[in-house]
Amino acid sequence: MTILVTGATGRAGRHVVGHLVRAGQRVRALTRHPHHAALPAGVEVVGGDLTDPDTLGPAFDGVTAVHLLTVGGDDYATLRTGPEIAEIAHKAGVRRVALLWNGEDGPVEKAVEASGLEWTRLQPVDFMSNALGWATSIRDEGVVREPFAAVPLAVVHEADVGAVAATVLVDDGHAGRTYPITGPEALTPPQRVAAIARAIGRPVEFVELTEAQARERWRAAGHAEELIEILAAWQSNPPASARAATDTVERLTGRRPRAFTEWATEQAPAFGRSA
Repeated sequence: MTILVTGATGRAGRHVVGHLVRAGQRVRALTRHPHHAALPAGVEVVGGDLTDPDTLGPAFDGVTAVHLLTVGGDDYATLRTGPEIAEIAHKAGVRRVALLWNGEDGPVEKAVEASGLEWTRLQPVDFMSNALGWATSIRDEGVVREPFAAVPLAVVHEADVGAVAATVLVDDGHAGRTYPITGPEALTPPQRVAAIARAIGRPVEFVELTEAQARERWRAAGHAEELIEILAAWQSNPPASARAATDTVERLTGRRPRAFTEWATEQAPAFGRSA
């Protein structure tokens, strides 16, 4: 069978592709910029945009399973094209869809679940790689500024999300299920900063922002108001499933989830590892 991976060049998407390729699956990768995909040999790369359903028909031809994003565009806004995507998938003969949520129950989830397709919801908490947004301030100033310092999140390694997605797409028994995907422990922002400091061998200060300061910074970065609301709600009051470690990764893949300390060590050069 051919498995379509949307968002194939994203942080999680690349890992979904990699796991599927290593499992011997035929993979088609959808990206808005196919000439810059840089994916493994043997992956069929096609162009298309989830915000424009008219571009998607060829990508779905002959596909039996899809890893489907629920956001699109440069601003990562919630996709409103769920009904059109579900119809394209249904007409193409797609049987199985893994839905990667963006923190809320949106139009794509609702449309796919109403379409008769075999669906599974993947609900990872914040990706560990989101901490790369701190790299410049850590390198230049030795400081991280974030809101909601006391809120723990069981952040997850993107490779573990990719492994779960690949399992759900290939194996039977996951239809109609929702899987919260976490790392092995819940950490507050200062605890994650401390782990990075240990990995790079020098101190990093944590400065807590007010919610108003955080919102202004997100606006200055060009984020849409919809995304700002999602970020504020998620970071200030995440669901209980995001505040504690789950066994999803180990139960579905047979491998313990990677710890944030492992990720920080992998990414230490990006933060300016001490000589």
